[in-house]
Amino acid sequence: MSPELLGILGVALLFVFILFRMSVGLSLFIVGFLGVSALTTWDGGLARLGTSMFVTANDYSLSVIPLFVLMGMFLSNTGLGKDLFKAADNWMGHLRGGLAVATVGASSIFSAISGSANATTATLARITIPEMKEYDYKTTFSTAAVAAGGTLGSLIPPSVILLMYGALTSEPIGPLLIAGLIPGILLTILFIILINVQVRLNPEIAPKKESNSAWKKKIFSLKSVWPFLVVFFISIGGIYFGVFTPSEAGGIGAIGAFLLALVTKRLSWKGLSTSLDEAVRLTVMLFLILIGASLFGEFLALSQLPMGLTSFVQTLDVSPYVILAVILLIYFILGMFMEGIAIMVLTLPIVYPMITDLGFDGIWFGIIMVMVTNTALLTPPLGLSVYIISGIVKDVSIERIFKGVMPAVFTMVLFTILLIIFPQIVTYWPSLIQ
Repeated sequence: MSPELLGILGVALLFVFILFRMSVGLSLFIVGFLGVSALTTWDGGLARLGTSMFVTANDYSLSVIPLFVLMGMFLSNTGLGKDLFKAADNWMGHLRGGLAVATVGASSIFSAISGSANATTATLARITIPEMKEYDYKTTFSTAAVAAGGTLGSLIPPSVILLMYGALTSEPIGPLLIAGLIPGILLTILFIILINVQVRLNPEIAPKKESNSAWKKKIFSLKSVWPFLVVFFISIGGIYFGVFTPSEAGGIGAIGAFLLALVTKRLSWKGLSTSLDEAVRLTVMLFLILIGASLFGEFLALSQLPMGLTSFVQTLDVSPYVILAVILLIYFILGMFMEGIAIMVLTLPIVYPMITDLGFDGIWFGIIMVMVTNTALLTPPLGLSVYIISGIVKDVSIERIFKGVMPAVFTMVLFTILLIIFPQIVTYWPSLIQ
């Protein structure tokens, strides 16, 4: 059997393992080890297994992952999500559709802190949907606002999925995190515009609150959230201005979040224990995936499958954008059935070399890939974010939630096309710190 055919079989086997809900890290370990052993020797496979573990776990640049994860866990367990929504509600809740706008605004800020689309969706759904229901918002409209806002967690730094993308492709973490900031802010603005258009066309979906919060109440509502926003801006701003490396920024963010939580008495012993436990669990899972991905990548390199596909693509007499469109369509289809991290470890060893050889910027492609997989999170038949909300809101059918979220899906598709036409939206800021 040729090495290339063995590589194709290995990718197919990995795909089957993941579809059957086997752990992504374990799937990578098994396929990578068996593939390397088949292409070398059994002893060679064992040697590569040990080497991959040590090299990946010993990589200093990857220390940014547990540090930002820990920062997010500290802040997530302080009740910050609820305070963010209350603050946004005080400022925008009196507008027609204001609670939905407040939901998106709170999601964008909480996303920047938690770094996770799933965590943002689950947290804000529990807080905002009952509030909107109290003011007679149509449930399909309120759930759509939560689902759309939750996708911002993969763009606005410190995004866990962008950290993983950088680790898997060796793209610099600092510029990669900065690259997601402007698209994340612009997408937040587009969602707010979309909400405004929807309520103007159909005022019944979002009745207007009768009262407007007094200025004193508006200002006071910021008291409980601004210290934590300072931690975020110091850590991310430090990366942008070159004051900190990404790992140093993660450390400053984690210790800053911890100290603020203690000083403001918002982190109980139970919250501290939960934060540490969740951070360790998530970090172990991510590093297991990275170690497995390293071994799987060595298997693919030995099979020469990525090089063969890259050479084949270069012989095609078509525009690079045609090939990009095909790749993004595949990502979109995969995103309806699989989580973003699983998609990355399955495809990037093959896709990333092709993308860079076609002349596309690796950091730019990371943002485009996240946009496409985020859009798939809201798309039937298996939009993960929609299912998270469906598990929280028991009285609304999954079909109605999907129907309500489709305007946001179309907005995200159009925004992705805009980023492809004008890549400078993504690449300009990162270019200033590289």
